[in-house]
Amino acid sequence: MSELSQLSPQPLWDIFAKICSIPHPSYHEEALASHIMSWAKEQGFWHERDQVGNILIRKPATPGFENRKPVALQAHLDMVPQKNNDTVHDFTKDPIQPWVDGEWVKARGTTLGADNGIGMASALAVLADNSVEHGPLEVLLTMTEETGMAGAFGLQAGWLQADILINTDSEEEGEIYMGCAGGIDFTSTLPLTREALPAGYQTLKLTLKGLKGGHSGCDIHVGLGNANKLLSRFLFAHAAELDLRLIDFTGGTLRNAIPREAFATLAVATDKVDRLKSLAAGYLTTLQNELSLVEKNIAIVTEAVESSEQPLNAASRDAFIALLNSTPNGVIRNSDVMKGVVETSLNVGVVKFEGDEAVINSLVRSLIDSGKEYVVEMLTALGQLAGAKTLAKGSYPGWQPDATSPVMALVRETYEKLFDRTPNIQVIHAGLECGLFKKPYPEMDMVSIGPTITGPHSPDEQVHIASVGLYWQLLTALLKAIPAK
Repeated sequence: MSELSQLSPQPLWDIFAKICSIPHPSYHEEALASHIMSWAKEQGFWHERDQVGNILIRKPATPGFENRKPVALQAHLDMVPQKNNDTVHDFTKDPIQPWVDGEWVKARGTTLGADNGIGMASALAVLADNSVEHGPLEVLLTMTEETGMAGAFGLQAGWLQADILINTDSEEEGEIYMGCAGGIDFTSTLPLTREALPAGYQTLKLTLKGLKGGHSGCDIHVGLGNANKLLSRFLFAHAAELDLRLIDFTGGTLRNAIPREAFATLAVATDKVDRLKSLAAGYLTTLQNELSLVEKNIAIVTEAVESSEQPLNAASRDAFIALLNSTPNGVIRNSDVMKGVVETSLNVGVVKFEGDEAVINSLVRSLIDSGKEYVVEMLTALGQLAGAKTLAKGSYPGWQPDATSPVMALVRETYEKLFDRTPNIQVIHAGLECGLFKKPYPEMDMVSIGPTITGPHSPDEQVHIASVGLYWQLLTALLKAIPAK
C-alpha cells in the first residue's frame, strides 16, 4: 500500500488502497459497505442504506454553490474475482495486493478491482477533500453490479435528490460515454447419460490454459480466445476418431469474463493415448498460428488423473460437444449508428457438468432490444435441436443515447477547456447501470467518465496512473462548473 501513497492525486489513491485491503467480490461487499458507512458517520455526513444494500451519502454544497443543480456521483461496490491458476488467493478473505509497474498500477496475480474501485475512490475522495468546490452532492454506491446489477434493479424512486448523475464506471480517459448496451443471461441445460467405462482405458485431463481473458463487453471485439469454445472445437474434431469417453468438462468462472481456462476429463484406450497427445500438440500449433497476435501464452496440457465418475455414453457426448461447439460466441453484429462500436455480442462464459446435466451459461449484450432477442432465439433453437432446456433471465435495458444531454455537452466543454483537445463521445458495449437508473429517475441527466483501465475482469487488469490524474481534474472541474438550477 505504501507504493500507492506516493501517487497523486490524494486522497484518491489512499482511499483506493483501503478499498483493496477489504475483500469485496460480488455477493461479499458487506465488509466494505460497513467500513464506508462508519467512515461517513465519522465525517458527519448524512448516510443511509436502502432495502437492497445500496449506500447513499450526502454532503452539503460548498458555500456559494448552494443554488447549483444537485449531482450524484455513482459507482458500484463489488469487483470481479479472477486470478491466475498459480496464484493462491481467497477473494472473500484476502486483500488485493496492488503494486506500481511504471505508468500502471496492477495487482499481484489477481484482478485489481480498479473496475469500479477507482471510481468509488474518486467519489469518496470528493467527499473527503474540502478543497473541491461543488453544489449539493450525493454519492451512490450500488450492490452487486458485476453479477446482475442487483443494486441498480432495486433502486427506488424518490431516494436520490440529484438532477444529474455522473457514473464513474467508464474505462478510457478522453472518452465520454452517453449510452451502453443492455444484456440478458442465457442458460442451456443438457441432460446427460452415463455408462460404465470399458477395460483398457486410461483417464486423462486435457487442459487449455494461458489465455488472457478479459471483459466480455469491452474486450469482445479484439479477438481474444474463449477457452470453452477452443476446447470444444478440439473435442468435436477428434472425439469420435479416438473414441474419447468424456467424464467431465468445466471452463470459465463468470459469465461476464472471457474464459481463460477450460478442462476436460476423459478416458481413452491405452493404445490411443499417444495419438491424443500428438493431436493436442498439433492443435496447439494451429491455435498459436491463428491467435498469435493476441494470445501469446496459450498452452494445452495432457496429464494422467484418476476419476471414479462414469463417462458419458456416445450419444450424450456427441450432443454436448456439438451444442457447445455450435454455440455462437463473440461479435454478432457491429452498430450501423455508432461506427466502431459492437451492437450485439455474446460470451460463452461458464460451462460445467452438474451431476447428470451439462450447463452452459452465456451473457448476451446488445445496444438494441431486438439484437438481444435475436441471439436468445438463436440459442433457444440450438437448445431445441440438442434436446436441452433453455432459460433467458435477468434482462436489463441499455442506456439510450441522448444527443441533447446538457451534462454531456458540459463535460465535453469542460474537457476541451482543461486539456485543449476534444474528447470522444461514445456508446460502450458493456452494461452500465445508467439504463436501469432511468426507470426510477427518467428525468435525470446522466453521463459516464473514468480513467484508462485495461484488462478488466482478468488478472491482467491495470489502471493508468496519469489518466487517473486527468480524470480527477475533469471530475473536480465538472463539479465546479455545474450550472444553477
